[in-house]
Amino acid sequence: MSKPTVSRLASTRIPTAYGDFQLCYYSNTLDNKEHLAFVMGSVSDAENVLVRIHSECFTGDVLGSRRCDCGEQLDRSLQLIASQGAGVLVYLRQEGRGIGLLQKMRAYNLQDQGYDTVDANLLLGHGADERDYSLAARILEELGVKSIRLMTNNPLKIHALESEGIRVNARFPLEATVNADNEGYLLTKVRRMDHLLKVKPAATRVSVITAHDCEPAD
Repeated sequence: MSKPTVSRLASTRIPTAYGDFQLCYYSNTLDNKEHLAFVMGSVSDAENVLVRIHSECFTGDVLGSRRCDCGEQLDRSLQLIASQGAGVLVYLRQEGRGIGLLQKMRAYNLQDQGYDTVDANLLLGHGADERDYSLAARILEELGVKSIRLMTNNPLKIHALESEGIRVNARFPLEATVNADNEGYLLTKVRRMDHLLKVKPAATRVSVITAHDCEPAD
């Protein structure tokens, strides 16, 4: 099976509270979604570029939902990229670990009945995590990135990118604030999805990670 390809259709300057980024819009041969890259500084032909592969989360990224840590991870990633002066945030349009917003909302209702995030997805006929990272790899290649330092708590994401030919030289943890609404969600990530998280009691904020707190990738 041939690898999917991406084409950059447009890019434009986006000024933010953390500085100026370039927003790059991609078409692709895998799906009909518009995947994006948010780029600061010079990353072409660069080694050890600070990178976040972020899957779309309308409820967390846009509405500020406390049921997950997505919005906080998005914001912190942009802060860390800005602190380094260069980096890439790839924004993949795969809501709800790939099941889409409608099914994610239905999964939320099951979670309110006592099921965890994995079992809720399974009850709806989905996998625990249906995301694909091949397009993220193609976007990084199109940008000319040579190797990366990946901001993630998910070992699967590291292995998926490496299997696509991306060199992941280090991992930055992205710990989140634990609250009563997301504590179960975060514990499920640790217990059932092998995420590298230290979940502290609800309402206890985890110390902010700096760009110097990286560890070698597995």
